[in-house]
Amino acid sequence: MKTLIRPAITLFVLLSAITGIVYPIAVTGIAQAVFPDAAAGSLIVKDGKPVGSSLIGQNFADPGHFWGRPSATSPQPNNGTASGGSNLGPLNPALVDAVKGRIGALKAADPDNKLAIPADLVTASASGLDPHISPDAAAYQIERIARVRGLKRDAVAALVASHTEGRQLGIFGAPRVNVLKLNLAVDELR
Repeated sequence: MKTLIRPAITLFVLLSAITGIVYPIAVTGIAQAVFPDAAAGSLIVKDGKPVGSSLIGQNFADPGHFWGRPSATSPQPNNGTASGGSNLGPLNPALVDAVKGRIGALKAADPDNKLAIPADLVTASASGLDPHISPDAAAYQIERIARVRGLKRDAVAALVASHTEGRQLGIFGAPRVNVLKLNLAVDELR
């Protein structure tokens, strides 16, 4: 029995040190060397203060800013510690009511807009933290932003175009617009 306990304890201590200390330090060091921005949280800094992360959505609700995807996190929207979708199926009355409410809010904020409402403005992503919207979702909001802020439509449209990111590596995903970066740029237009 003693011949089994000593090797087991030794192996336990050794593996705990490797997987609990050495490996995390190595991975953190490599991440900070190879991807320093991402390893530091991809923070966006304005006037020396962090205003958010380019990887986590923020809840913009005022009509003078672009709105991002709805968030299904709780207890508040875009809660990075509670990432996850609502798990509501397409026939679930709660999801249908939530989408109807979001459509109503978009129409109330811009009653003259006759464009089709893009799906990503009324449905949450799987993580509930998506910082991006589609170029169509941004284009849907251009008129409202221009009207509320007293800006020229073409200036706002040019900002959307300049903040539209292409597919990753040219083939993966879809074109997208980072809402926080776009709203910071709109704030600069004054």
